[in-house]
Amino acid sequence: MKVESIHWKSSLPLTEDYVQDYNKVSDLFEYDPWNESSWAERAAWLDRGNPLAADRGQLAEVLLSYNKAIGNAPEALDAIGKLKQQETLCIVGGQQAGLFSGQALVIYKAITLIRSARLASEKLGRPVIPVFWIAGEDHDFDEVNHMYYLSPEMQVSKIKIEHPSGKRSTVSSLKISQEQWTTALELLDSSLIPTEFKPGWMDLLRTAAAESHTLVDFFGRIIAKLFGAQGLVLVNSDDPQLRRLESPMFTKLIREHEAVNAAVLTGRDKLEALGYSSQVDLNERSANLFVVDDDERIFMYAAGPDGPYTDRKKERIYSREQLLDWAESAPERISNNVMTRPLMQDYLFPVLGTVLGPGEIAYWAITREAFHQIGLKMPIVVPRLEFTILEGTVQKNMHKFGLTLEDVLYHLEDKQEEWLRSQDTLKLEERFAEVRARFVEGYQPLVELIGGINPGIGKLGETNMGKIIEQIHFLEQKASDGARAQFDASLRHFQRIGLSVVPMGKPQERVYNIFSYLNKYGDSWLYEIVNSDLKPDGKHKILYM
Repeated sequence: MKVESIHWKSSLPLTEDYVQDYNKVSDLFEYDPWNESSWAERAAWLDRGNPLAADRGQLAEVLLSYNKAIGNAPEALDAIGKLKQQETLCIVGGQQAGLFSGQALVIYKAITLIRSARLASEKLGRPVIPVFWIAGEDHDFDEVNHMYYLSPEMQVSKIKIEHPSGKRSTVSSLKISQEQWTTALELLDSSLIPTEFKPGWMDLLRTAAAESHTLVDFFGRIIAKLFGAQGLVLVNSDDPQLRRLESPMFTKLIREHEAVNAAVLTGRDKLEALGYSSQVDLNERSANLFVVDDDERIFMYAAGPDGPYTDRKKERIYSREQLLDWAESAPERISNNVMTRPLMQDYLFPVLGTVLGPGEIAYWAITREAFHQIGLKMPIVVPRLEFTILEGTVQKNMHKFGLTLEDVLYHLEDKQEEWLRSQDTLKLEERFAEVRARFVEGYQPLVELIGGINPGIGKLGETNMGKIIEQIHFLEQKASDGARAQFDASLRHFQRIGLSVVPMGKPQERVYNIFSYLNKYGDSWLYEIVNSDLKPDGKHKILYM
């Protein structure tokens, strides 16, 4: 498998600068990811110890319990055992629990975690373990209940599971029935072409579904099957055992909510002062925490330093004392938002670095001051490895039309039209343009002449001329459609290139599910990447299959 690195400019200016010109954004982050000394510097800071840190032994027990429950590999369980040692550090990154693992980028994040942990361990000469944080506490079911694939009819098609209850409950608490799993698996089965690998993958997925009650259960089992042997440790952020371990941090976040939110707003202001736009909708009253009430996850707003706390519509009211009581006695009722989740990860784990996608880098840029507010430092931010799979048929079609990768990424529609024009031996566009010009040249003077007789007749003449030109355009379009019909097969090849590489106008990794590719090519290419010398350097990788 050939791998090529390219620069694919990020749609987010801050993320683009983070990768290409770090000095522009250095005030928003703690460590320069491109400076080798940053790794030793971060490790030294962690070694000095932090009073605001979860007990490693208790954390290891929580992780061991969860990873055994999802059937993670012995290598991952061994990695958890190492976490009890003070010298062990972590590379952490996470994602929501998408259907059948969600978008391919989820798999690439897992690979980046493993690669980054290995590289860091080599640099520092000490254990560094990869940890995948499953965002089971999230409540937006519509973001995770589906997957996309490219159908034989050249359609971007969707497999979806309906919401079990309609409530804003955490994804980790929403039970998926076996009937729903069966229907989704049948749709996936029909979407995959027959290959030597298909029976094995379908057996694995059916077994995982039979053992899973939620999307989070299923997701954890699949990621563990794919990467557990590489030592990838998984954590469900909505695990009740983990929540109990988070209790002291929740207490601190409640007591200091006003200062933490002020720090977040300061971070946003610094970001905007540098000319970037905030990717997060912030509020001066935000408590940056959710509570679970009546099986629904509710975002908290604070009326003042000591509360009370309300939902957005102020229909539910909670006192500071009530939240502090929950933080101690029922921490499973409290969860983090996008701004406090990074802080909680740093409290739980000795985070050497965190693996983030382009959008995550842009919003983490707001959090540095919040880390400082509670006595922490933002870890090294490692850009997730980005991949596009270029299949053999797509490569052949690109070669046939003389298309470069840049053409496909940025100019495919223009290149298609350019190719069509080159096939137009009749020069229809030129001939129709010539006919229109001659018609106007001969007809316009006549219209002007009769306009001198009577303005009304002149106006009628203008209308008449417009209708004739319109009919010429109509005939040109019909002739053009007829000519294009001769090239239907070639146009379908152009379409296949576009739908394969930039479906829905987005990077492939942000749309398609990984199982379409695992079904065709097996999983050896995944482990080839894991065991390669690839580094998270911010460049996009093209995989020639």
